Amino acid sequence: MIKSDKWIRRMAEQGMIEPFEPNQVKETNGGRVISYGTSSYGYDIRCADEFKVFTNINSTIVDPKQFDEGSFVDVKGPECVIPPNSFALARTVEYFRIPRNVLAICLGKSTYARCGIIVNVTPLEPEWEGHVTLEFSNTTPLPARIYANEGVAQLLFLESDEVCETSYRDRAGKYQGQRGVTLPRA
Repeated sequence: MIKSDKWIRRMAEQGMIEPFEPNQVKETNGGRVISYGTSSYGYDIRCADEFKVFTNINSTIVDPKQFDEGSFVDVKGPECVIPPNSFALARTVEYFRIPRNVLAICLGKSTYARCGIIVNVTPLEPEWEGHVTLEFSNTTPLPARIYANEGVAQLLFLESDEVCETSYRDRAGKYQGQRGVTLPRA
C-alpha cells in the first residue's frame, strides 16, 4: 500500500529521511523553487550541488563492469547544464534509511519531464541506506539546466504487511551506505 503524508512524517521522526521537510516548499528566500518536501502520498527529493557530467572526451566504451571515471567532468554549484543527448549524475540532499518492510520507488517530476529531462533512479530496497544517486538524461538536442537544492523527483513508499525475507543489508549490497555521487561498482 502507498503510504500517506502522516506515515511519512512518522517515519521521518524515526530517522528515515534526513534532513526532512514536513511541508511542500515552493518558495525560499531566493524566490520560487521547484517544489520539494512532503506531498500527499510521497516525498519530493532535492538534488545536491555536486554533479558528474558525462563527456565523450576520452571516446571510451561505457562499461558498467569497468567504468572509466575519466568519462565525467565534476561540477559543483547551484545549477548544472547537461549537454544535448547526454546525462549527468547527482545525489540527493536527503540521506535515507529504508525500513525492512518498505520499498521506495522514484519517479521524475513533471516540471523536468516536460523539458525532456528524464530522472532515473532504481528502487530503494528494504533496509537500504544512503544518499540516492540520481541520473538525469537530457533527451533534447539542446543544453538543459537542472537546479541544486530544488525538487527533482518524488519517492513513493510501499509498505508490506510483513518484513521481507532478505533485505538489501542482509545481502551486503554494494551501494549500502553510499555518500556523495556514486559511480557504478562491478
